[in-house]
Amino acid sequence: MGCRHSGRWDPSFGWMGSACASGSFPTVIVIMEKKITLRPGKDKPIRNRHHWIFSGAIQNMSDFNDGEILQVLAADGQLLGSAYFNRRSGIIGRMVSFDDTPPLQSIELRLKAAIDLRKSLIDESKTNGYRLVNGEGDGLPGLVIDKYDQVLVIQSGTKGIDVLKPWIIEQLVKYCHPKTIYEKSHLPSRKEEGLHDVQGFLYGEHQNEISFKEYGLKFTTTLEKSQKTGFFLDHREMRQWIRELSRGKRVLNAFSYTGGFTVYALAGGAIQADSVDISSDAIEAAKKNVYDNGFDIAKNKFYTEDVFEFLREKELNYDIVILDPPAFAKRQKDVVAACRGYKDINRIAMQKMPRNSLLLTCSCSHHVDESLFQKVLFQAAAEAKRDVRIVGRHRLAPDHPINIFHPESDYLKSFLLSVE
Repeated sequence: MGCRHSGRWDPSFGWMGSACASGSFPTVIVIMEKKITLRPGKDKPIRNRHHWIFSGAIQNMSDFNDGEILQVLAADGQLLGSAYFNRRSGIIGRMVSFDDTPPLQSIELRLKAAIDLRKSLIDESKTNGYRLVNGEGDGLPGLVIDKYDQVLVIQSGTKGIDVLKPWIIEQLVKYCHPKTIYEKSHLPSRKEEGLHDVQGFLYGEHQNEISFKEYGLKFTTTLEKSQKTGFFLDHREMRQWIRELSRGKRVLNAFSYTGGFTVYALAGGAIQADSVDISSDAIEAAKKNVYDNGFDIAKNKFYTEDVFEFLREKELNYDIVILDPPAFAKRQKDVVAACRGYKDINRIAMQKMPRNSLLLTCSCSHHVDESLFQKVLFQAAAEAKRDVRIVGRHRLAPDHPINIFHPESDYLKSFLLSVE
């Protein structure tokens, strides 16, 4: 059974919510008398509705417990909004309101707006696996929620969201009526916030294997052992593009994980779609997803191998090659090594691919932006001595909106290249 929470709004103190009966969540308290004042000239990003406040921008602050929501003031005393704060993070504050709206009211409005946006964009008769909340992209910093049919999976990246978690669960139950809410908070940002990784059931039925649909195709994933929240939902539109391009083609899905691109290629009429991943569990899951969609496993190859070695050792006699590796640069200091890795895999693929084939190459490294990634691909093409043209760029999944005031949330890059 899920936890039940109770609480009340006090006009002097804000929201005072009780902890879960199990004691697994801290009490939600918003002390609105407490304030943070910014240094002169440091209020411009906040006035431009950017969510982050860096520690160097603070002039003075009330005493507070990490995770509390406080008022944010300009140097002249003007109220800019409210944010939750954590002294242990370089990003000391994250805005949850940019006016005098009570913070929990603002968060609830943003959560409801995120849910309503998906209802307007997603046809659940065909696709019921999608991102429900995309952090700053939905004005809810530190919070990611993915929906898999009637299961919600939460990722909390910050202390502030950890503190608000019982209240957030109440809102999700009220607006979404899920059967299960599961937390899978395994993020580098948690270490920066002084937090441990957390995983487990928060509400409702306990189930590990979950099934969902994308564009009418069936997928199964597990809650406990899967990467991210269970599936790479952010590439759905790119998978659909591969589906459109695959009729009569031979396709290689490298870094295949659980075979999303493989299933879409076969659904698009590929005569063969091979999958490569270093994880045997991922390859077994890919086989299941291929089989569950009615395709013959025996006619398609599944390699449990290191992709770098596979590319070096095997012939790449494919009409379409997909390179969708994990993030090579999880920190800024990793960028040089990451670019070397991206160049190597793309150079090898370009050297060995047939003439007039297509290469879909991707990067989810936040610290490698699109411009830098394109330069890496230029270097790869030059070293491969192949004529390469860009014929397409990343198609953003509409359930992964990017806040125009917060461009840092734009992390996923894709280039569709013609290799001549």
